[in-house]
Formats: sequence, structure tokens, C-alpha cells
Amino acid sequence: MRDRIPSLPPPAPSRRRVLRAGLAVGATGAAALTAGGCGSTLAQGFTGGAPSASRLNFWNPFTGGDGERMLAMQDAYRAAHGSTDLKSATFLWGNPYYTKLTLATLGDRPPQVAVVHLSKLPTLAEAGLLTELHTDDLARYGLTEDKFDSRPWRKSHVGGALRAVPLDTHPFALFFRTDIAEKAGLLDGQGRLVDVDGPDAFIDALRAAKEVTGAWGGSIASVKESSMQFRIFWSLYRQVGGGDLVADQGKRVVIDTAAAAEALAYIRRLSQEKVIPANTDGKGAITLLTTGKAGFLMDGVWQVLAVKSAKVKFDMRPLPRVFKDAPYACAADSHALVLPKAPSESAQRLDLSLGFIASMLHSSKSWAEGGHVPAWLPTQRSRAYKELVPQSHYATAADGAVYDPAAWYGGAGSTMQIVVGDVVASVFAGDTSPTEGAARMRRRLRKLAAQPAPV
Repeated sequence: MRDRIPSLPPPAPSRRRVLRAGLAVGATGAAALTAGGCGSTLAQGFTGGAPSASRLNFWNPFTGGDGERMLAMQDAYRAAHGSTDLKSATFLWGNPYYTKLTLATLGDRPPQVAVVHLSKLPTLAEAGLLTELHTDDLARYGLTEDKFDSRPWRKSHVGGALRAVPLDTHPFALFFRTDIAEKAGLLDGQGRLVDVDGPDAFIDALRAAKEVTGAWGGSIASVKESSMQFRIFWSLYRQVGGGDLVADQGKRVVIDTAAAAEALAYIRRLSQEKVIPANTDGKGAITLLTTGKAGFLMDGVWQVLAVKSAKVKFDMRPLPRVFKDAPYACAADSHALVLPKAPSESAQRLDLSLGFIASMLHSSKSWAEGGHVPAWLPTQRSRAYKELVPQSHYATAADGAVYDPAAWYGGAGSTMQIVVGDVVASVFAGDTSPTEGAARMRRRLRKLAAQPAPV
């Protein structure tokens, strides 16, 4: 059977067609947006209205709990900077957001500040869509390198140039019910989870939890949500010692199929030994944990609020080190603040923009409450953050963060995540062997690599 991959964007259109498309997106997409003042932001971003010198337009993809916290952080900025007319717009997360940001920037009407995932940064920077940031400008606002977590700070550079200011790291992590873990004998004398690192130790822990729940040991989104299936594979593949999946900005496929097959074999073992179900979507995986039908959950740290809302006893820790022959690794991404390239210095509003970015970083405690590990070290090292539970318990996972491979079809919510995640789901269910799954990944990635970038 032929491998199929999702439809991809067409090759790069002409500038005139891009601008025309941008206007169409602005007209049809306004109904899907939320946030204070987004209507006037859209007018400036898509139709060319001239804003006042005190206007600061900010775009982000945050809804739900993240959206509420981001709005609160913006309110704090407004309270301290009453003379600035801050207008924010929230767009649909994923490719729709990045498409709109790209169109607006190519059309010389970008926002002054925008949120991006660092996994998307190389592509945006290579396309010439981002303003380079200079350390002396950042230093005027106290934004110096020594105040940032080193891993997202390094990832914020492309070709030796700083293109973003990191806000957080959000890793793939392990949730666990403390009441179930206690009954299963998985807590030590201080109420902490015992060592579950290693391929057998982790499955033994899942099996012990299953004896308590009578249903499952753990859960994960094993179907429908390709990004989650990608994360468990990417974590284990890197723990095995696998390198990048692609190179040269996605033009060359370099996947280590032996390492991929080993990672997939462990994923298959989780369902084959019936400690994790192979047919559960994201909401179902969380529900299994919160209803006591599973003792563990592998998910992104941004689900902290969803689990907390169920008012159950739980804690968190970094994803287990299943394979110990390579440095610790877990799939992760980071949100960062960028300055999309503006047509002029006056339109860029550098000082206004950097002041806003500094304010967002100073509000990192609020952002961390939603699950994200602060990239801003004054917050990450503060007593207030260390007392934030369970958020501070998995902060060290940021040290092993591995970002998605750089490719125009990669990054958050990408085609790469879909094609890799689909293979993982098939292996989870036992429909594809680990060896064939690894080979299929390579074939599908080669098809993606052969296609031209749309920008």
C-alpha cells in the first residue's frame, strides 16, 4: 500500500498574490479571533491602517487557561504603562496562526511583537521574517543572557543571530496519582515516587498501578492526536541515542532507523503488555487518570490545570529515563517573543516592544502556574516558583529538552508531527511492526523533504 502524507502548502506564490491572500485571510478569519482590541489590530495588520506611535500590536495563539494567564499578564503591563495602547489578537493555534503571521509580515503589516514556538524559529528566520535582536538593546531592559535558561536561549539563535526572547520550556512529562502510587508501594518514605527509570522499572511501576486501579497502569493519547504520539517517539528515539530525523532545514532525511525501531518496539511493548491502552485520545487519557482508572499519564506540562481542576491527588516528575545509554532527553518546545520584521524603524517600535517583552518576563510566575517552566531564571530560581507544586517538581526536564528537527514542514502542530505520529499510532495498535514503522517514517519523511518550501 502506498504511503500517503497530508496535503502540503503549494510552492511560494508571488508577492502580489501573497498580499492579496493576506487581505482575504483577514476578512474571513476575524470571526475566529478573540482578545481585547483585536478588531483594530486586524485592521492595521491586514488592511494597512496607520496606527498611532503609542500603539503596540501583539499576536499570540493562546486560548483556554494559557489565554487567561496571558490576558492577565497583558493587564499588568497596561496598568504599569498607561500611555501605551496595547492591542492583542489571539489566533487559532498551529499552522493557521503561522500562516497569518507570515502573510502579515510579507505584506509589511506585522504586529510589533508576536509569540512563536522555538521549533518554528529556524524556518521563520530563514525566510527573513524576523528582526535580529542585539544584546545591547536587550540590556537596556535588563534582558541579559545570564538571566535566561541556557537551552531555550541557545535555541533562540539562528545562524549565530538572536531572533527571539524565550518565555518558557514546556516538556513532555509524567503525571501520577499519589494515592494510587501509595497503594501500589511506589512512594518512598518522603512521599516521592520511587525510581522508575529503565525499560523494565517503568513497566513494573505501570503494572503495579494497574493492580490498584483494576483497569490500566498509565495512559497517553495513543490515537487521533499525532503531536502526542510524535512526542513519545521523539523522546524515546533521542534517549536511545538517535540523532535528528532530517538535516539541512529538512531537505535531507537522516533518521537512524535502527534507533527508531528500538524506540517503537518499546512503545509497542507498553500496549502489548496491556499497561497502557492503545485506543485513547487526549481527553480520554486525562480522564483515565482523573477518574482513577490509570495511575500515570504521559502528557505535556500544559495539562496541569486540567488535572488540577479534577481535584485529585497527583504529582509530576520528568518523563522517565527509559534508555540510559544516551543523555537524558524528552520532547519539548518553548514559547518565545519575537519582533516580526517591520517595513521601517518607526513601525518596529523597538523600545516599546522590548519594554513589553520585559514586562511579560517579569510576569513569568503567573505563566508558570499554567505548567510552563520559566526561561526567565529570576523566576525559575525564586522561592515562589520552588514552592509551586507540582510545577517545580519537573523543572529539571528542561535540561533534557529536545526540540523538533528544523524543517519548514516541522515544529509545533506540523506535517512532520502528523506523519510520524500516525506511524506511532499504528505501532501502538499492533497494526505495524516497529521495523516496518521505522522504514515507513523514512519513506514519508523523504516525500516531505523532496517538496519545495512554500516561503
